[in-house]
Amino acid sequence: MTDYDAIVIGAGHNGLICAAYLARSGKRVLVLEASDSVGGLAATREFHPGFRTSVAHAISQFSAKIARDLDLSTHGYTPGEAMATVGLDEAGNHVILKGSTVSGVGPDDTAEFIAFRRMMQRYSDVLKPFSLKTIPHIGKNSFSDIATFAQMGLKLRLLGKEDMQELLRIMALPARDLMDEKFDSGLLKSLLSWDGLIGSKQAPRSPNHTVLSMLYRMIGDHGGDPAIPAGGIDSLISALAEAVMAAGAEIRTSTPVERIKIDGGEKGLSATGVVLADGKIITAEKIISAADPKRTFLDLVGVDNLEIGFTNRIQRLHSDGYVAKLHLALSGLPDFTGLESPDGRMIIAPELDVIEFAYDDAKYGGLPEHPVMEIVIPTLKNASLAPDGQHVLSAHVMYVPHDLKGGWTAAARDQLCERVIDTIARYAPGIRQQILHQELLTPYDIAQSYNVTGGHWHHVEFTLFQMMMMRPTYEAAQYTTPISGLYLASAGCHPGGGLMGGPGHNAAHEILK
Repeated sequence: MTDYDAIVIGAGHNGLICAAYLARSGKRVLVLEASDSVGGLAATREFHPGFRTSVAHAISQFSAKIARDLDLSTHGYTPGEAMATVGLDEAGNHVILKGSTVSGVGPDDTAEFIAFRRMMQRYSDVLKPFSLKTIPHIGKNSFSDIATFAQMGLKLRLLGKEDMQELLRIMALPARDLMDEKFDSGLLKSLLSWDGLIGSKQAPRSPNHTVLSMLYRMIGDHGGDPAIPAGGIDSLISALAEAVMAAGAEIRTSTPVERIKIDGGEKGLSATGVVLADGKIITAEKIISAADPKRTFLDLVGVDNLEIGFTNRIQRLHSDGYVAKLHLALSGLPDFTGLESPDGRMIIAPELDVIEFAYDDAKYGGLPEHPVMEIVIPTLKNASLAPDGQHVLSAHVMYVPHDLKGGWTAAARDQLCERVIDTIARYAPGIRQQILHQELLTPYDIAQSYNVTGGHWHHVEFTLFQMMMMRPTYEAAQYTTPISGLYLASAGCHPGGGLMGGPGHNAAHEILK
């Protein structure tokens, strides 16, 4: 008899969700986490005495279904209210988006935005039901698979001929082309493109996935608007961990897995347990990896246990992180020119060309000359993150390469940090005098600290050849793998990354079949 029915490797939000569903179905479940806390990139930690934050600083699409299924409200999780997205302007002439409203642009752009938002929401509604479903292999013909494809076809057909044609036209269109076609305001173009670019290795002129990323961000309750839970990001992670334990599962932190135990037999290779860093072996009928696909297959499974063609596809997965994280401990609330309060998500990206040039710098291994970024002040939603009267600034800085030319030296980190703070100070002139401490995490730092290959938020780039029934690659895209008993439940699976929960939900349901 095995020690457990299922072992989940990694206690990020997807691993916790998968474990909770399995445990609620009566399975004996063990969750193993290498770090000393749960949550992965959403884990809240102290970065300066009295100041805490997490790499993930807002939620745009966490599944309300998962929250209901796991009774997260009984464990202290309350979804936050939608926040505005503010395109910062140095002179204070900001562009502000929230839901279907926009301010700071002319009447033509206002009318066009309302029509654009309505169109994008219709397209997002087509995708939404399939974010919590396994997308079948092409060519599979079981009844459930045929039903899924039939449902997808019906959803598209219900769009009508013109809308369906338009969706197919813009699906892989560069953001630059789409924005230039519809809007005049440079700042509005940047704001609308941002959610299709953040976390990726793409730029406004890149043809591929930007529009699809925008649509996936819109499948949440607020239609893509960001939110911070009433108790902060930590309240979501705490609620998930409590749901796991309330269902009878066990969580062990500070317990790194060295490798997945693979045994051979007449029917081929199968995963039968895990080997911990201290050499201890724990057995289970099912092994679920919430680690990224490259780490799972190349490190934990090992190429000796994989067919060479499959190994090559895993090695070629696009997984280079391009986002750095800045944390500032502030003595008071920063004053941004022209804003009554910095209580929304603030974007510094005045023009699409500024974004493109930052990407060009990173593409060749350099630091962005003019950083573009997303900023929130999480202490406005959760005052416990800082001492009374003081605040935390959290910024996602785009187009920072994992592999910096010349390597990530202390001088390089300091140069980037100062460049980012200088950029923020153009919009919040007094902020330097408020800084008590600053911390910059490069994609390399994120990779090392959070065991994420390349430091990529989404584990695997969200591209046309790494999405839906191809995510992360065929033979591992339906949460199963070429090795019997081994499953995937990470952001590298369909529907993708972000604090969504779809991969953990879908993997659990696939296992329970």
